[in-house]
Amino acid sequence: QLQLVESGGGLVQAGGSLRLSCAVSGRIFSINAMGWYRQAAGNERELVASISSGGVTNYPDSVKGRFTISRDNTKNTVYLQMNSLKPEDTAVYYCNTYSSRWRGYNNWGQGTQVTVSS
Repeated sequence: QLQLVESGGGLVQAGGSLRLSCAVSGRIFSINAMGWYRQAAGNERELVASISSGGVTNYPDSVKGRFTISRDNTKNTVYLQMNSLKPEDTAVYYCNTYSSRWRGYNNWGQGTQVTVSS
């Protein structure tokens, strides 16, 4: 069973920055693509960043140029650097492995709340 512990969220003003961390255990971390996801109140969970085992990253247009995903395989940790935050980035942020089947995942961590004030 994969264990995921997200941290680093908080309250920040628009234009500010936060760095999220996710500690992963229970699986060989280095071979998995990883992703950061978010769910705003009343909305479906969405993917905001992914990183392959080799470090190739992808982002949706909504966060491209503002968010950066990275990973440290020696620490089994994945990070999300968020800059130029907007009120619409307010959500609970989760990490998990990434695959095309991610919408069917049923094992998630507790997430970390990010609130961006205007």
